[in-house]
Amino acid sequence: MNLEEIRTEIDALDKQLLALFERRMDLCRDVALYKKEHNLPVFQPEREEKLLDKIEQAASPDRKHAARTLFSVILDISKQLQSRILAKMEIDPIFPVPDFSAAQKIGCQGTNGANSETASQQFFPGRAVTFYPTFEHVFQAVERGEVEFGVLPVYNSTSGSVTPTYDLLGKYNCYITAMNQVKIKHCLAVRPGVSLEQIQAVYSHPQALMQCSDFLKYHNLKQIEYSNTATAAAFVASSSEPFAAICSEECAKQNHMDILFSGIANVALNYTRFICISKQMMVAPDASVISIMMTLPNVPGSLSKILNQFYLQGLDLVKLESRPIQDGSFDVAFYVDFKGNLMDRSIAAFLNELCKNCQDFKLLGNAVVVSD
Repeated sequence: MNLEEIRTEIDALDKQLLALFERRMDLCRDVALYKKEHNLPVFQPEREEKLLDKIEQAASPDRKHAARTLFSVILDISKQLQSRILAKMEIDPIFPVPDFSAAQKIGCQGTNGANSETASQQFFPGRAVTFYPTFEHVFQAVERGEVEFGVLPVYNSTSGSVTPTYDLLGKYNCYITAMNQVKIKHCLAVRPGVSLEQIQAVYSHPQALMQCSDFLKYHNLKQIEYSNTATAAAFVASSSEPFAAICSEECAKQNHMDILFSGIANVALNYTRFICISKQMMVAPDASVISIMMTLPNVPGSLSKILNQFYLQGLDLVKLESRPIQDGSFDVAFYVDFKGNLMDRSIAAFLNELCKNCQDFKLLGNAVVVSD
């Protein structure tokens, strides 16, 4: 056969495959109704493994893995279809709605002038903020009920994820209820009278030092990490040594410091995303970003299989990141953000099925995005 004849035959086969696929999906719809009537789970791993083993054994030797992969995807589509059908028959999920306007006890890390304070004021205009020395202290305060909400940085557009926050989300039973972003404008601040040539070291948070690395390298300035940009500024302002701090201009003014250089970040458009956490899972009607953490079986294709389920559900992934589990192994946990609202019964059903394919699964929250 010539190429055109081969393509014609392939087109004919594809048409048959499509018809068979649609017939299979019709039967899956009947299976879903039967499972609902007899209270059976959508995911039945023993039957699925037996079916895939049977397909693999029947395939020719050089196509065994490809055949198993193809039918694994078909089974995933079938499960998604059954989950959607069953979800339409369920009662809508109900979650408490966060009342940001009534909240009075807010916590964040740092001190006056910190970017976390700016983010807190975006979430809770005019409310007083309790400052804590570390991110973990904020999580502990929320978990103990000392504050109603905690505000923490989670991602910077220049230097990437604030990894301690992600690790603490996995450690503590707190939930993301909202997120916003703050424009960051770093300056180099010193005590009055200190010149650039006199500076012995520059203090700031590790993220700020990374975000201003080009400036620091150009001027050959020694870097020392500090817990927060604002607390670094307060330390430098009170020190008798010729130190400098990287902080916001507002923070420098509050500490009566001189600004030697302004806008020193590597990238002019520099934003940090902050999350607002609560002790209880709460979902606003307009919440639009769902966050989860999961660990997967250490077998080939486990991640692609999970990601394919998001695609089949038509869900928009906005973030995927791995972090070490910190148990002495080399295993990782995946942090995923995707668009959706937990009050949507189809998404609730999807997550219920998704967690069955994970070794560990944790729902981190459903955030409403707050703009300034």
